[in-house]
Amino acid sequence: MINQPQEATTPQSELTVVDKLRLLLDITKKISRSLDPEEVMGLVIDTLGSLLPYDACGVYLINQQAPDKQNREGAFTVFRSEFVRGYDIDELLELRLKAGEGIIGFVAQTGEAVISPDVRHDPRYLNAREKTRSEMVAPIISNDEVIGVFDLESDQLNAYTGDDLQVLMLLASQVAIIIEKAMLHEQLVQKKRLEAQLEVARSVQLSLFPNRNPQLPGFDISAFNYATEEVSGDYYDFVPVFEDQLGLVIADVSGKGVPAALLMAFLRATLRAAIHIGYAPNVSMSKANQLLKESIEHNQFVTAFYGVLDATNMTLAYANAGHNPPLLMHTDGTARFIERGELPLGMFTGSRYYEHYLHIERGQTLVLYTDGVTEAENGEREEYGRERLAETVRAGHGKTSRELIDFIYADVLKWTEGRGATDDITFVVARALEEV
Repeated sequence: MINQPQEATTPQSELTVVDKLRLLLDITKKISRSLDPEEVMGLVIDTLGSLLPYDACGVYLINQQAPDKQNREGAFTVFRSEFVRGYDIDELLELRLKAGEGIIGFVAQTGEAVISPDVRHDPRYLNAREKTRSEMVAPIISNDEVIGVFDLESDQLNAYTGDDLQVLMLLASQVAIIIEKAMLHEQLVQKKRLEAQLEVARSVQLSLFPNRNPQLPGFDISAFNYATEEVSGDYYDFVPVFEDQLGLVIADVSGKGVPAALLMAFLRATLRAAIHIGYAPNVSMSKANQLLKESIEHNQFVTAFYGVLDATNMTLAYANAGHNPPLLMHTDGTARFIERGELPLGMFTGSRYYEHYLHIERGQTLVLYTDGVTEAENGEREEYGRERLAETVRAGHGKTSRELIDFIYADVLKWTEGRGATDDITFVVARALEEV
């Protein structure tokens, strides 16, 4: 904030150090009630004249340093003017000083307070005001780091004493506390706002997942998503095609958190539109790939599996876009990973996808999963892996589809020593019942 220049502010009578300390205490009480840095600076500047004479003053906070924080030769520091009085140049809204340049830059670099009794003979002084003859600058320090400076300038020679500097240092320390408190308060407000927004996002995302297990003659089907954050980048869906046909979808968006969740929602809408039109799995994948390629960033992609489970013919017609190979567990305990598949969605324009077929026998279990489960690590950084997944599914023989999902996830927790996976985990399990 820039205020208009004002006439020199001087005490009406000479104050003792005790008087100044009492006034300082009064200022501190006033500013401690506020969490607004701008209001704090205004209160400080409005009452500062009762303590210390000045013709120009400013409070500058360090906005950034470039090119690094080492203040090497050639680096410069950018100061943001929080409050300025007595200057008539707009350039003071933002000061760009080389490391140690000017008295302000020197104090910011060294953390040492400075009194310059005659700036005309001080090589560090940068002339921003023709009438200035003496200057006093104190660092504003928070957590042992200089976050800004407090600058007073006077038209009089030798206007400031060591006692004045002590008063200014005390005031600067109080300003630092208020600034830190205001920043912490703002961070808390932002955190609560973000948590509320994430809670809404989580509720919306949960509404996109199927709210119940599907009913398909001769099959027991269930799914579940274990998110590592408030929102997930994994996706699963059940889409009825005919009375005896059900679309099974599972996908994993690159990344985590809100960006991945938004892309997941876009994928859901795209795939559902293609499925409802009646496209075959491979055509649906091609359509989704084209739309994703046109809409997402270059470093984003999606692995996805979409299959149509036919209860009458006991077949699964599917397309796999770079997703983890499904696990098919036979009745004799033999595990088979279905390796057929093509490239992930959104990577290349014109990627071609093929429709594959899988015969499902009574008693077999099909497990679709995301890589959060196979890449979960134990204390020795060993991955859970596909072989352990197969062993766990084998050990869960006879369980319902939902019981099997819980059984696998419990083993993942055991493997990770209770920490859980670092990536989202999603399962879709379809058991072909032995008796219909």
